[in-house]
Amino acid sequence: MADTHTSFIVKIRHFFLRLFRLNTFPVIKLYPGFGNKSQCYLYGHVLAVSPKLRNRHRNNFLLNTLALLRLFMVRPIAGAELRLTYNHKTYFAVSQDDGFFKFEWDVEVQLPGNFTALVSLLVKNTTNVITTAQTSINIPDAGQFIFISDIDDTFLVSHSGNLRKRLYVLLTKNAHSRKPFEGVVNHYNLLSMSGVDEGKSAHPFFYVSSSEWNLYDYIKEFSRQNKLPEGVYLLNQLKRISQVFKTGQNNHSTKFMRIVRILEAYPEQQFVLLGDDSQEDPNIYASVVSHFPGKIFSVYIRQVRNMPKIHVQERIKQMETAGVFCCYFKHSAEAVIHSRTIGLITHV
Repeated sequence: MADTHTSFIVKIRHFFLRLFRLNTFPVIKLYPGFGNKSQCYLYGHVLAVSPKLRNRHRNNFLLNTLALLRLFMVRPIAGAELRLTYNHKTYFAVSQDDGFFKFEWDVEVQLPGNFTALVSLLVKNTTNVITTAQTSINIPDAGQFIFISDIDDTFLVSHSGNLRKRLYVLLTKNAHSRKPFEGVVNHYNLLSMSGVDEGKSAHPFFYVSSSEWNLYDYIKEFSRQNKLPEGVYLLNQLKRISQVFKTGQNNHSTKFMRIVRILEAYPEQQFVLLGDDSQEDPNIYASVVSHFPGKIFSVYIRQVRNMPKIHVQERIKQMETAGVFCCYFKHSAEAVIHSRTIGLITHV
């Protein structure tokens, strides 16, 4: 009788896993890394259960809802042992309680470009490999501007200031049916390629958001589909299925720290910050300008609603007083004109 009961539970579990297309073997979720001439940074998660990549994007309410819920059906592996192989050297790390791991290591002087990194999940206390994942590390040229952009309501229409509307969009649409703001892709690509000679790397983009790591593949597919510049993503802490209705409602102070991490990695370079006025970007960016005088070249804030916000205008004045070029704009065409005026966009 007990065997029959166990068999029934196993069948139900297998049906559930097939229905939601979940991996039940260990997976290394590895994100593009970044670095400078002497240090590199690489982040990822180790998951015992994780969603398979979505291969079709049909505009169906039920399918889109299930696809969104799948992204939160994860089971992290805590204490996993990982090995990084980079430039013929090895480094080791252990995953945290939420499966998150990081490698931050010193390197010999290296030239700008993209370099391959290989991470292996090891059987505990051995060198036996369970699975591997590979990604690239981007080392920008010292003379390049670095662009740090928010995601929700900065280039992706999200209604992030309204949880009900945000959930409706997430649950009913997919990475192919969601829309960017008009003109934003053109603006970002002009910024990315401005002054870049043929054969040279584009100016690097970092996408920093309060959205969770669960949404990484969703956002990455949206960016690919809409031809936004490739870049490094720094998202917020992984959530479980029980927390799905709190998506995007994170402590925004961690976003400040992720931006600081990027600025500190590139002490010799100038930065451009792009965000919106729906939540905390104006306050966060003003704080960044205050803490890093002379580091921020310009700030762009999208006006999401019909009327500009007084407190945002105050933050803009504060940053302009600090010598930062600022643009509080309704339409991306205005931002393009501003970028040309201050020399961020130098080609036609």
